[in-house]
Parts: sequence; C-alpha cells; structure tokens
Amino acid sequence: MESSQHRGASPETQKTVRINIYRGDAEGGEFVEYDVPLVEGMVVLDAVLYVQAHISPDLAVRWNCKAAHCGSCGGEVNGRPKLLCKTRVDDYEGEEIRVSPMRAFPLIKDLVTDVSWNYEVARSIPEFKPAEKAPFTMYEEDVERLYEPKRCIECFLCQDVCHVLRSHHKHPAFAGPRFFAKIQSLEMHPMDTGHRTEYLKEGRGGIGFCNITKCCTEVCPEHINITDNSIIPLKERVVGDYYDPAKWLMRKIRGRRNGE
Repeated sequence: MESSQHRGASPETQKTVRINIYRGDAEGGEFVEYDVPLVEGMVVLDAVLYVQAHISPDLAVRWNCKAAHCGSCGGEVNGRPKLLCKTRVDDYEGEEIRVSPMRAFPLIKDLVTDVSWNYEVARSIPEFKPAEKAPFTMYEEDVERLYEPKRCIECFLCQDVCHVLRSHHKHPAFAGPRFFAKIQSLEMHPMDTGHRTEYLKEGRGGIGFCNITKCCTEVCPEHINITDNSIIPLKERVVGDYYDPAKWLMRKIRGRRNGE
C-alpha cells in the first residue's frame, strides 16, 4: 500500500485539487490522498484517471464512454452515489473530495465492485408475454408511458442508494428500484399479458420492503421518476390483486383447484 501523501502536480502547476480515493479489496483498505492538477471543467473521473495514468497505475476503476451514457463509472463521492464522469470537481470547491466504490455490492478492488447480482435479478423477472405476434398497433399515449423507464443506463446508483440493499442487505429477497422500473415497463405495456404481482409480493421482487423514501429517484442521472411512476403504481397493483376482496376470493378458489 502506498503512503498517504502523493504529489501528482508538477512544480509549475499553480492549482491542484486534493482527492481521496479508496484503495483496497474485499479484505480491507483505506483512503489514499492524491494531489491532481486542476483543469477547468474537470470531472471526478478526470481526476481519478490522472491518478491512474501518472501516479498509481494499479488503481482499479471501471469506465467506458465518459459521457454519462454507459453507466459503468458509478461510485460514491463523499458517500453519495454518483456517476464519476458527470460529477464536476468545482461543485466541491472548498470541500474534501472522497471517492469510494458503491457500498451495496461486493468490492473487487479499489473503485470496482461486482454488480453481477443485478443481472441475476433481471433473469428472474417474468418475461414479456405479447397478446399477439409483432408487429402490432399501439396508441401514442400507451407508448409514452414506456419511454421513461427505457432511459435507464443501468448504472445501478439507485440500487446502491436504496437502504434495503445498502444497509439491510436484503439482496436475496428484494429486486431493487432499477428492476421495479423494468417491471413497470412490462406491466404497463398494452400488449403484455403477463402477471407479475405475485413476483413483486411473494417472489423475488419483495416490493413490500420499499418504504418510498424517493432516494432512488434523487440519484438517477437520467432523472427517471422511479418512485412515483414505477414503484407506487406497482404497489397499487399488488394491493389491488391481494387485498381486493373479490380478487382475494378468486385466488383462494384457484389455489384450491390447483391443489386438487
């Protein structure tokens, strides 16, 4: 492990920014301090990549497009889930900048976490079941409600900030906000005939754990209103299917018949 002080700027550089980056793996680690030349318009990912290129080449960081489209550079800045490529250094003028990996997922090394659990959840969601074979006709108002969740870039910041995963580690029983948005896009598709309320309440979804803090909506870089437009409508569907007396009775009857 390197020492806690590094000087990355040349003597001629007038301005530098001090950035503290978490260095370590699943066994443990610490924040290491680096001084990086300050460039106008610099984002946190720029500073991290400067450290990787000029000071500590073994620094592990995941990134791809550097344009806030791929979602791969998700991490935490001062404990808040952020895309590093979309987080400007000058927003923290006069503050300490601490860059760390997402806490909701297992740490691999430095700023890189293992997010493969999310893809396991995606595979568990009941698939789209069309009422008829494509192509089919859809009304514009039906299409519009599907646009918003489709903007998701799967950065998993909403998963990282969710206290059910971040603090209570309910990964085996809770799908998380990213996948509630995905389920909403299926449930509200006018051509879908699938039913996912059982998955949401009694299966892998676990939507009952969500207490609607709206933290997932707040961190979404695509400004998807996950809480109001995905989670709340899905909760309403669960309530309708499970607590409407007529539907409850029909489910009991169907259940007894299936067990005969």
